[in-house]
Amino acid sequence: MSHPIFQSNENSPYGDLTREEFYKQHKIMHKQTFMLNKQNMKIFTQSWQPESSNQLRGLVGMIHGYTSESSWIFELNAVAMAKAGFFVCALDQQGHGYSEGSPGYIPSIQPIIQDCIQYFDSARADHPKLPTFLYGESLGGAIGTLICLRQKTVWNGLILSGPMFGVSQKYKPVWPLEKLLPLAAFIAPSWRIVITKSPASKSYKEGFKRKMVSKSPNCLASQKPPAATALELLKVCEYIQRNSHELEVPLLILQGGEDKVCDPEAAKLVYESAGSKDKTMKIYPGMWHQLIGEPNESVELVFNTMLSWLEYRQQTISVKRELGSPITTLAEIPDVAIRQLPPERQTNSLNNL
Repeated sequence: MSHPIFQSNENSPYGDLTREEFYKQHKIMHKQTFMLNKQNMKIFTQSWQPESSNQLRGLVGMIHGYTSESSWIFELNAVAMAKAGFFVCALDQQGHGYSEGSPGYIPSIQPIIQDCIQYFDSARADHPKLPTFLYGESLGGAIGTLICLRQKTVWNGLILSGPMFGVSQKYKPVWPLEKLLPLAAFIAPSWRIVITKSPASKSYKEGFKRKMVSKSPNCLASQKPPAATALELLKVCEYIQRNSHELEVPLLILQGGEDKVCDPEAAKLVYESAGSKDKTMKIYPGMWHQLIGEPNESVELVFNTMLSWLEYRQQTISVKRELGSPITTLAEIPDVAIRQLPPERQTNSLNNL
C-alpha cells in the first residue's frame, strides 16, 4: 500500500486534487464537526475511515504537535491508517487549526488533555468493540503520554513519533533566558521568544515539505512560542520524565536520530523507565524531528513499522477476545485454538506467529 505522501507537492498534501477528490480516490469516508468543550470553546474534530467499514480493525486517536493541526500534512498518516482498515479520529488543539483559542498560547496543558479525553471518550463509546490506540507527534506525543498516565486501563497501545519528552539544546532558549522563563511568563505571558527558531525549519528535512506546511490555510503567523507556553512545555517534559515509570500501556517510540527540536536522549530515558511490559523504540539515524518530513521512501518505511506494530496488537486483542483467553501475544495462542477461529482469522493469526 503506497503512502499518500507520494501524491503531495510543495503546494498541497493532496497533490493536484481537491481534498474531496483526494478522499474519493483513496476510498475514505471523512467527517468533520465542532465539539463544545468544558470551557465553552468550539474545538474542531474530524475522522477518517474506509468507505467499506463493516469490519473496522481498531480505533486510532491522533494528536498533533505544537503549531501543527489535524489537517494538511498531518492527516496523511490518518488517511494511510484508514486505508488499512482503522477508524481514525483527531482534533485541533486550542489555538491551532480551526479550533478557538489564542494562537499557540498554552499556559496550561490540562485543558488540552481534557479536550482530547472528552473527544476520544466519545469516539470510543461509538465503537465499543474496537481495540483503541493513541498516536501522538512531538507535543502530541507528550499529551498522549499524559492521557495514558491518567487513563491507565483504557488504551491498548501508544505510538509516539518524535515525542516531546525533552527540548533539544539546539532549540532551547539560550542561557540565561531559560532560567528567566518563570519571570518572563509571569510578567509578559504572551511575549513570543524571538530568539528561538521556527520549529518547522528544524523539523522537516525535505524542502518542498517545509514549503507545503507554510502554505496551510491554518499556518500560524508566528511559530515562536509565547513565554508562558515555553515554560509550560518545559514543565510537561519534567513531569513525564519523573512519572514515566507509571506508564503501563504497550508502547512504540519512533525517533529521528538527528532530531534538533525534541531531545532523542530524553525519549530514550522515558523508554527505559516506562513500566510497560510491551515496549519498543526505533531510532532512525539521520532522520529529523518530523518523520513525515523525510524523503518519501523513508516515510513509507517508518509508517510500515508503525502499521505492523498496530496490526499485531490489534490481532492479539481480537483473538484474545474471541477465545476468552488471558493471552498477551499471538505467540501464546496454541495452533489448535487458532484453528477453531473462522478461516480468515486463522490466516491472519498464523501469519503473525
